[in-house]
Amino acid sequence: MASGKQSPRQKMINLMYLVFIAMMALNMSKEVLVAFGSMNEKLEESNATTEQRNAAAMQGLKSKANEQAAKYAELAQKAETINQLSQDLDAYIAGVKNDLTAELDDPEDYQSMDKPDILDEKFFAGGKITPAGQEFVAKIDTYREGLINTLGEDFTSLNSEIERKFNTGEIEDSEGTKKPWLTYNFEGFPLIASITQLTQLQSDVKTTENDVLSAMLQDQLSDEVSMSNYTTILETEKSAYYQGETFDGAIVLGRSDETTKPNKIELKLDGRTLSESDYSLQGGKVVLNVPAGNAGDHSITGQLIFNEGEEPIEVSVNQKFAVIPKPNSATISADKMNVLYRGVKNPLTISMAGVPDNNVQASAPGLSRASGSSYIMDVTTLQQREVKINVTGTIDGKSYPSSSTFRIKDIPSPVGSIRRETGSVKMQRNSLEASEVGAELPDFDFDIGLRVTGFSFKVSGQPTVTVRGNRLDNAAKAALRRAGRGETVQIFDIDASLTTNSGYKLKKIAPVFIELTN
Repeated sequence: MASGKQSPRQKMINLMYLVFIAMMALNMSKEVLVAFGSMNEKLEESNATTEQRNAAAMQGLKSKANEQAAKYAELAQKAETINQLSQDLDAYIAGVKNDLTAELDDPEDYQSMDKPDILDEKFFAGGKITPAGQEFVAKIDTYREGLINTLGEDFTSLNSEIERKFNTGEIEDSEGTKKPWLTYNFEGFPLIASITQLTQLQSDVKTTENDVLSAMLQDQLSDEVSMSNYTTILETEKSAYYQGETFDGAIVLGRSDETTKPNKIELKLDGRTLSESDYSLQGGKVVLNVPAGNAGDHSITGQLIFNEGEEPIEVSVNQKFAVIPKPNSATISADKMNVLYRGVKNPLTISMAGVPDNNVQASAPGLSRASGSSYIMDVTTLQQREVKINVTGTIDGKSYPSSSTFRIKDIPSPVGSIRRETGSVKMQRNSLEASEVGAELPDFDFDIGLRVTGFSFKVSGQPTVTVRGNRLDNAAKAALRRAGRGETVQIFDIDASLTTNSGYKLKKIAPVFIELTN
């Protein structure tokens, strides 16, 4: 070290050096105070998150208790007691913190919280712990003993941890001196350090509650991941398969969870928005309750929305199902009797097994769809003796063609009639004069009408009378009067046409013979 009298300049340098050292020490102290404040803020944020988890766990345990009271009611009651004890101590500590910062101009100015005076005056006086300090320790003791008594002997490891975390017994310092717990942890510390210590104590309360609830819910969590809660789901690329195709379905596992419920449901059936009355939530499933609709393919689209974190999670829904007509009769066909008649509207039923009607397309000359699987075939203008009907069914974009050939025939020859009677008929003379001449198609399955427009009338030994219309005219009646009793008169060359198709030419119509009875 230099000796001798120092010059004024050297004295000034030494003084500036001391000031510099003091400033460095002062800045370091301020940084430490700010660090405590930052730590306190992070602890408070973490505490808020833990509190949310605890609330969710409580709600889950309550739901389980409602579902299985015999198994979970007692645990739910213990959890409620522990939750109340935790909230009471947390609120008390929050009140202490508010008292300590009540007179501060800015509770976030951590650099100004470097003195221990405020807390020391509250908890310590004359080397002893004040009533407020004793109350503080008593609150912690009450919390500790309340948790241990509530948990009982079933949670020994938890009880040991609670005893360690919230032990308020004497503590031996580094010099071997035993001090009260409150003195050791709080006396003489900067205010921000003590506030951070109090926030840490709140954190211990919340994490302890979380540990307790997690232990209580362990059985519930085990049940939820148990394979007994899974069911099998069959996934297929198509709604129907044909014989000979490769079935590429996949069996997957789906978990049924009553607590997994979407926060919002947005579904449409064939573009129509479903209301809440169209579905219900059962065991974590959205069960639809809507009419199946008309035959054909139908689609369910939309999304199930779950709140997860800050952003809602959308699970897309895009499913299809097919509706086929309900069978109400068997389809029986005679292989040799595929016949279509000219002159009439031939009704046909065209369908394909497993394919909705709206995915079946049929084509042929004169073929038209009436509705659904009902078609009408008019072959009046076709000259050929056969016609092929082509049918294509479509499933999941793949086409399946088929065809069938029908014979084309003319309407059978009609027979003449009088009073709807055919062949040889006995009747009185005056009845014949008043009766209509008709034409019939015996044993023909189509309900068609024939309209007579003329005929020839013959009495034996007299000239033939040509009549226009469907009743005897005056000339025919005169010839009839000259016929004797028991004589047979003949009606022939009957002209008739279809009432539904006047352009179709019928085959020759058989005559009718009338024997006069008077």
